[in-house]
Amino acid sequence: MENERTSSSPSTAGLAPSRSMRAKFLREVAEAGLAGDPGPRARVTEAELAALPATAQRYLRFMRVVGRPRVWSFRARWTGVFRARPDQPWKACEAWQYDTRLGIARIFHMRLRYGLMPLLVRDTYVRGEGRMLGRMLDTISVVDEASAKIDTGELVTYLNDAILFAPSMVLGPETTWTAVDDGSFDVALTDHGRTVTARVFVDERGAVTDFSTTDRYVNDPDPPGDMVQARWSTPVAGWMIVDGRPVARGGTALWHFPTRDFAYATFTLADGDIEFDVAPAPPGAGAHERVRA
Repeated sequence: MENERTSSSPSTAGLAPSRSMRAKFLREVAEAGLAGDPGPRARVTEAELAALPATAQRYLRFMRVVGRPRVWSFRARWTGVFRARPDQPWKACEAWQYDTRLGIARIFHMRLRYGLMPLLVRDTYVRGEGRMLGRMLDTISVVDEASAKIDTGELVTYLNDAILFAPSMVLGPETTWTAVDDGSFDVALTDHGRTVTARVFVDERGAVTDFSTTDRYVNDPDPPGDMVQARWSTPVAGWMIVDGRPVARGGTALWHFPTRDFAYATFTLADGDIEFDVAPAPPGAGAHERVRA
């Protein structure tokens, strides 16, 4: 099988930070009607982990969740590269995202440039509904998809975010943890009557090395066709400590097709570009405010 995971790509330094993009992202998060008050937050206890599979416990201890209040949201900025098809060149990109446990929501904006034409892509999951929207100059739609398939894909992407950055966001009755072996476990998340499942692979420390699911859909690029269900994985490119918490330093997003693996995005999280337990930004949040841990 041909594997494109190691195919050459430009530096993941990405585009220079865009103040206008950040301001637009903060405004749209604020206008999404997301809850902003988590109320009292209990600390995660050893007793909560005791009922989980041993491998999942090892992972959660590596993530240092025990003794800490449950994370209820995070906001992050990424730089990296992206391409929509295997035959396309890599494009430098910048991305912002906001995830919250209060109602389970995810808002993701990515900016990249085709020549002089900036493209802004939005992936959202709010109140059980997903949407994928891409606009040139943020005015001309090149993709606008909303369906049950998109709902499922966006929910499992939220699960991916939580596993890599804030697992206490999914420590609750909506999540099921299932034993597999000493190097992996399965995790399932239910929201709005929809359940998604993934397999999480960890090393001897409990650090995630990969996340794999078949609960995502993609327009098959080879040859181009309708949206099909395909395995999706996000191998992790190392870990770092931010605010006393291990977080994934970055990674690659891959589609696994019958004839090949297609790496379509690589993202890097700079130190200080993630903040936990933040309310949806107010509409007037200044573009000069820096998100930092």
